[in-house]
Amino acid sequence: MTWLITGGAGYIGSHVVKAMTDGGERVVVLDDLSTGSTERLSAGVPLELGSVLDRELVDRVLREHSVTGIVHLAGKKQVGESVALPLHYYYENVEGLRTVLAAAADADVRRFLFSSSASVYGMPDVDLVTEQTPCLPMSPYGETKLAGEWLVTAVGKAHGMATASLRYFNVAGAASPELGDDGIFNLVPMVFERLTADESPRIFGDDYQTPDGTCIRDYIHVEDIASAHVAAARRLAEDASASLILNIGRGEGVSVAEMVTTIQDVSGREDLKPVVTERRPGDPARVVAAADRIREELGWQARHDVRAMVTSAWAGWCLRHPEARG
Repeated sequence: MTWLITGGAGYIGSHVVKAMTDGGERVVVLDDLSTGSTERLSAGVPLELGSVLDRELVDRVLREHSVTGIVHLAGKKQVGESVALPLHYYYENVEGLRTVLAAAADADVRRFLFSSSASVYGMPDVDLVTEQTPCLPMSPYGETKLAGEWLVTAVGKAHGMATASLRYFNVAGAASPELGDDGIFNLVPMVFERLTADESPRIFGDDYQTPDGTCIRDYIHVEDIASAHVAAARRLAEDASASLILNIGRGEGVSVAEMVTTIQDVSGREDLKPVVTERRPGDPARVVAAADRIREELGWQARHDVRAMVTSAWAGWCLRHPEARG
């Protein structure tokens, strides 16, 4: 098999590429490098430069590389930005996915793995979020991911594709320092950036209905995200009738305040007291995964804890920002 990995030069994408190639799969990457980097890809991994919105390009890549399966990670992912730019997010995320699926259907690609998100759930009033929990996204970003799942499932049924949509919870960490998160979009690198500048970490709201008032999330190591993709890809290769929607999480909640404390401990910067600012639009109070179904369907479970995530992420940050070690 040959897998096309869209967005494969990005933070999560490059980990998926590494895990799949380490597992013996042939891959080709399609990326516009808007947030990705060629330095993330190992020598020998083919890279096609361009957008998933370019139908002619996607058609050519599928044809020339004899692609038999697709892992679609390309897209925009900032919740706050999506609130300000909903048209942009719907175009990039939904139309981009539609374009890739249309090309896949015409090329008779029979396996499709979609990068979704726990943001599809919104703010569920449950202790653990199962795949059957009603989806009520609170941001345009979450809406585009839910619409993407519907589209993937429908196209899979109509065109005989085995499909899976993987709902990521909060991703952190790095398989190696070179693959660390370059973006300042998620909590861990945002805190790293503040500490490196000798500034107090920011906590966006402490008046949520949670024990310490800060948001609670299920954090998952990016290596675990990548290994889940390998397991899902193998299932799709073996089961032509697969139509899966699965959480990828640890099933353990960690508050933002607790995560900031861990980051400060790992970095040795306990001297900077966190400051509380206004809530970010679209942030739910608590979202923690039930991870039973993915274990049952794929035989997969997370291996890394929160401290391992933060420690590996800090090593990657310091590689790119040596001043952070002081």
